Amino acid sequence: MESKSNGRFTLGKQSSLAPSGSDEEGWASVPDEIDANIRLMYMANEGDVGGIGELLDSGVDVNFRDIDGRTALHVAACQGFADVVRLLLDKGAQVDPQDCWGSTPLADAIHYKNHEVIELLEKHGAKLKIAPMHVENAREIPEYEIDPSELDFTNSVNITKMAGIQVAVKKFSDEVMTDEDKLRAFRDELALLQLIRHPNVVQFLGAVTQSSPMMIVTEYLRKGDLCAYLKRKGALKPSVAVRFALDIARNILRDDTRHLKVADFGVSKLLKLAKTVREERPLTCLDTSCRYVAPEVYYNKEYDVKVDVFSFALILQEMIEGCPPFSYKQDDEVPKAYASKERPPFRAAPKLYAHGLKE
Repeated sequence: MESKSNGRFTLGKQSSLAPSGSDEEGWASVPDEIDANIRLMYMANEGDVGGIGELLDSGVDVNFRDIDGRTALHVAACQGFADVVRLLLDKGAQVDPQDCWGSTPLADAIHYKNHEVIELLEKHGAKLKIAPMHVENAREIPEYEIDPSELDFTNSVNITKMAGIQVAVKKFSDEVMTDEDKLRAFRDELALLQLIRHPNVVQFLGAVTQSSPMMIVTEYLRKGDLCAYLKRKGALKPSVAVRFALDIARNILRDDTRHLKVADFGVSKLLKLAKTVREERPLTCLDTSCRYVAPEVYYNKEYDVKVDVFSFALILQEMIEGCPPFSYKQDDEVPKAYASKERPPFRAAPKLYAHGLKE
């Protein structure tokens, strides 16, 4: 069992993917009162094989992670202490742990050109995770590519800083590396964001495609999502609901000018030649989003752009009614209700549906 992070190791060489300027002054020697887990990190930094052996024999977790997700193996790999790396591996250290920036001991050893450590880690099965969109020729690297070291994840894994401004980062799991469907979805989302320039679409700033984890970076809209806003406000004035409706599409955030922006194309489809599409696999109902999904999508049937009209109508009705569609039903019951031709009831006063809106 891994120990929980309860401190930050700040002495010596830092993660190869850590943002510049993250190195901090540390102690020149290990203080007697320091936590045993952090003591392990300092000893790994100093190459103290004997001290590390004693600590591990006393019960200290060889896979302890500090607040940045770093292990003693990360530290030893950065410093190039092959004997420490060998001891840690012999004591059960995980060979490929990722820190909060996505760097592994092997990646760190390569970054600092510690060849003996590289060879040792590779003999124990360490593999450098190469993104499936990685190119060999530097001239082929896309213009939108962002160096992950430019992203500062100090305060959040999703909201970070780049060039001093807050940005939103969508990280993709390691499954993207091997799952063709997920990789295709990543490519499609990336292609859409590059193509679309519109005041109601979140601004695309760049992506990380040449290393793992892959990421998409967009502007950060601090006002939050429409769903949370409706929970706070309840029913909106008809004029506001109609104005929002003009901005609307799936996955929406509010900007500082009180307009809405599409912020996520994770389930978008590129209808190139075919007039209809079909999901590669049935959808699973994991959250409230299935309340807005047309039955033909949920039941893995062929569908076209009309399903967006279905979702649009439900969101518009929610803004006027002040509650989600079928709020009295469980999430997984809602798609079944749609499939049986049920629709959310109209409960608001008729005057709120002026100008033929209800029809």
